[in-house]
Amino acid sequence: MATIGTDVQAAKSYLEQGDLVAIPTETVYGLAGNAYKPEAIAKIFEAKNRPAFDPLIVHTHSLAEVQKIVRDLPEKALILAERFWPGPLTLLLPKQPIIPDLATSGMDTVAVRIPQQPLTLELLRSIDFPLVAPSANPFGYVSPTTAQHVEDQLGQKIPYILDGGNCSVGIESTIVGFDGNDAIIHRLGGTSREKIESAIGRVKLMPNSSSNPKAPGMLKSHYSPGKKVVLGNIQEHLKNYADQSVGILAFDKAIPGVPTSNQIILAEDSNLATAAKNLFSALRIMDKMDVDVILAERVPEHGLGLAINDRLTRAAAK
Repeated sequence: MATIGTDVQAAKSYLEQGDLVAIPTETVYGLAGNAYKPEAIAKIFEAKNRPAFDPLIVHTHSLAEVQKIVRDLPEKALILAERFWPGPLTLLLPKQPIIPDLATSGMDTVAVRIPQQPLTLELLRSIDFPLVAPSANPFGYVSPTTAQHVEDQLGQKIPYILDGGNCSVGIESTIVGFDGNDAIIHRLGGTSREKIESAIGRVKLMPNSSSNPKAPGMLKSHYSPGKKVVLGNIQEHLKNYADQSVGILAFDKAIPGVPTSNQIILAEDSNLATAAKNLFSALRIMDKMDVDVILAERVPEHGLGLAINDRLTRAAAK
């Protein structure tokens, strides 16, 4: 059982000893280790049961620190960094040799970001190494947005969980890479495509990968609860599952004909930021309900809705 607390010095001590610590970010909780130590990185893959072909994100506290671990910072990358860091944006950049190949799955690029979370920024400033930190959950399962989520699934494998409260964004960072002068979104996330394009112009969108992804979080099947998730028109799907107990994951309105106790509304205020913040917690709650299948509907396809629908699509993938 891990200790849950707000002691940055305790977290620092464990990390300096080569142990893993769960850290809060504005997106989700991360399972963190020393980004310069292959031994610590290997512990992350083992604790999560994560395949070694799925690369990790490196977290640090300043643009100056980022420049120590990347070989090149294209003009568009610099614009995005200055506009959106700290925040839910990850940049995929050519790496320096100081970052072990294990962290990047052997690729020559490293995913880096500066999180917007006071406790974690304090921790990052207190140590002399960056942190690799994928989501702090078993591989493929719903990402954690509270310290208790981490304890429930990884508490037996790590000594300490730094508790920063509920994650304010609730879905992972957007990942942007570069091919010459072109910017490419490898993963939709907490910084919308519209905001990115308002800063640097048109960007391409990379489809998800079923194997050997070029960036973290690109697998087609991911973020899944234990129960079957069916995505689409809920009223239509209710006809197909009339003989089963169903849970409903709706955007902003309850679905008639289904007990309200079996429904979760992501955003009664119809705000996509509210829906994003509540998404992973809702999937976890649904997973514990006495239902056979989870029927979910897509949210409006703009802004953060693109990232929410991306997560729902992959949660429903076989």
